[in-house]
Amino acid sequence: MAPSAPFNPPSANLPGKPFVPTWVPPPVTQQKENFAELSSIDLSLLDSDDPAVVDKLVQQVKVAIRDDGFLFLENYGVSLEQLHRQFSIAQYLYHNISEEDKQRLLFDPETGVWSGYKHPYGFKRNRGPEDGIEQFNWYKPDWQDINRVPTCLHPFMDEIEEFANYLTKSVNRRLLTLFSRVLELPDDYLWNNVQSHGSPTGEGYFRHALFRPVQKKTQEASKGLRMHGHTDFGLTTLLFSVPISCLQIWGRDEQWYYVPYKPGALVINIGDTLEIVSGGHFKATRHRVYKPPVDQLNEERLSLVLFNSSVGDLRMGPASESPLIQREGCIEEQGVYKEFKNLTSQGKLVPTNKQWREIQISTATDPTDQVRNRVGADQVLIDGKVMHQREYMGVKVVLPV
Repeated sequence: MAPSAPFNPPSANLPGKPFVPTWVPPPVTQQKENFAELSSIDLSLLDSDDPAVVDKLVQQVKVAIRDDGFLFLENYGVSLEQLHRQFSIAQYLYHNISEEDKQRLLFDPETGVWSGYKHPYGFKRNRGPEDGIEQFNWYKPDWQDINRVPTCLHPFMDEIEEFANYLTKSVNRRLLTLFSRVLELPDDYLWNNVQSHGSPTGEGYFRHALFRPVQKKTQEASKGLRMHGHTDFGLTTLLFSVPISCLQIWGRDEQWYYVPYKPGALVINIGDTLEIVSGGHFKATRHRVYKPPVDQLNEERLSLVLFNSSVGDLRMGPASESPLIQREGCIEEQGVYKEFKNLTSQGKLVPTNKQWREIQISTATDPTDQVRNRVGADQVLIDGKVMHQREYMGVKVVLPV
């Protein structure tokens, strides 16, 4: 493929753009915690003229997404200065969004999407207990209508949209090229046949998020959880590494590990769709947001993330054209693919990507987060056995983990 071009954003100094205070990364923790050891992928090596270098990169990616499902991505075309500008804009949003816009653009999760503004009072439209998490999410309609965006961000939408475009059409496209090569398929197989298109984020979405410190009683009530353990339903998730240690992943040894900070890097994780398309060769790893170490408890965590989704009406299933899958078969011990196989073997229609997303809406809660018992947000204990509880095409089903 042609060498990639670096990100070239619109100017921050165009007439009519207000001054934006620079985001200053908070200090990293000095506490000794369990930190995950993730592979770091240099995306620029994909442009190498040496086939041996590219082949080594593909093999490195193959191991990382098979074993961890999470990896760091570096040298992907966005400079640290350009990235910090995007964090500065996100910080500006939460300091300047009006109460009128908060109400006018309030999210409605009952629709099945997270478009618009999320208040810091839980994940339902009606306010519940304070959780300290504010978000703004851009879906396809939000890119098309400036009135669906907070007024304070109108002068910066050229920068935000170009950033999302670059992440989707350059960074994620090159990442999918690597994944296609792991499956021994043509470079643009996943991009052309699985990735959704039609907006800067396709059928996925881009998010600004702010995790504010919570009161001690709130933290105790939630047992330190900010967002429960889950896998992402989509294709890939691109999350920018930040100094506040909150993101945790579930290890093979059944323990939670903090994801360490790597300045400027993207944290990549595999979504359910990609695990299914890969026939279980790629791993969608359970992750959660947990309270940070004690020396970061009073710090705000600002987050930027892109959720890439496959085509909504894509019929889910392994890529049968893959020589890797043809040669080695599917790997059914992986959690999500095993769940998919169990579900489809019950005689129901193979779900589309949109239907699979609906399956992921849990009918159980996670009040205890008993990780030793492997009980997650979508799991229940039945006669001592951990089971997934789902609703599929109007029917409640319980599946073994």
